[in-house]
Amino acid sequence: MITTFTPNPSLDRTLEIAAFERGAVVRSSSAILDPAGKGINVARALSHAGIEVRAVFPVGGVEGAEVIRLLSESDIELITVPIKRPVRANVILIEPDGTATEINERGPELTKVEVAALSAVVLGAAAGSDWAVLSGSLPPGVSVDLYAGLIEKLHAIGVKVALDTSGPALEAALAMGPDLIKPNLKELEIAIGAPVTTLGEAFDAAAALVARGVKGVLASLGPVGALYYDANTKIFARAAQVTVRSVVGAGDSTLAGFIAVNDGPVASLERAVRWGSAAVSLPGSQIPTPDDVANIHIAVDEHPDLAMVLTR
Repeated sequence: MITTFTPNPSLDRTLEIAAFERGAVVRSSSAILDPAGKGINVARALSHAGIEVRAVFPVGGVEGAEVIRLLSESDIELITVPIKRPVRANVILIEPDGTATEINERGPELTKVEVAALSAVVLGAAAGSDWAVLSGSLPPGVSVDLYAGLIEKLHAIGVKVALDTSGPALEAALAMGPDLIKPNLKELEIAIGAPVTTLGEAFDAAAALVARGVKGVLASLGPVGALYYDANTKIFARAAQVTVRSVVGAGDSTLAGFIAVNDGPVASLERAVRWGSAAVSLPGSQIPTPDDVANIHIAVDEHPDLAMVLTR
């Protein structure tokens, strides 16, 4: 069992367009509506693979009701907490080369009572889980140490924690020793306060985060691939060559692939990059199914070329 927590879920409308031109009337060739938010995306990916998963998130307004309706078609166990304000609605513009322009709402401001209710529900839902995934941005009204406090309490009941966030929320949580963090390249640079241009520098950045208390780092490095680093492991897997349609949610599929099965870091990284590679070949926030990943083959390199330049 895996439990995910998405404190700032969204309803994502993805529009595929020929080109983005400021000030012009831009017409879309297709429109897709998805329930989203990083933890929800992780839950969707796990559910598609037949992994037992429950998703905890706040709901409010017609947008929240629509998120529930769309998710009700899946096998995810939904555990929701009502809030007064509507959850956010985002718009994503996808150009033919896969470039995504995301227009994200700020999210509803939560009251102290709502935050306390969410925290209590997460702890109750995660009891007995193999992993708890704490994922995404924090909505207004939520203290930056929310994830840090949850990590401490989840560890106290024997639950491993995967954390996927950035900025002050990540900074506050590092000392609590999350079992896994999943930054992308930009988030990795922000976390260490320095540019990362080569694979060697990416591993050095991961090592610096482990030195600060993190147990393992799964870093997605864009079109290059992904690395995993912990005190005993230093491995890299190159992404598959696929036609990129949308990178939105690909990191969430990567994280889901890594924690889906407890079969060691090499197999976990191989599966993570397969799932992430499949995700970028799909439009919008769509999540890969087993059929989407079946023909994608990835090799893990335990002695990678550290001088490799990271493309963006």
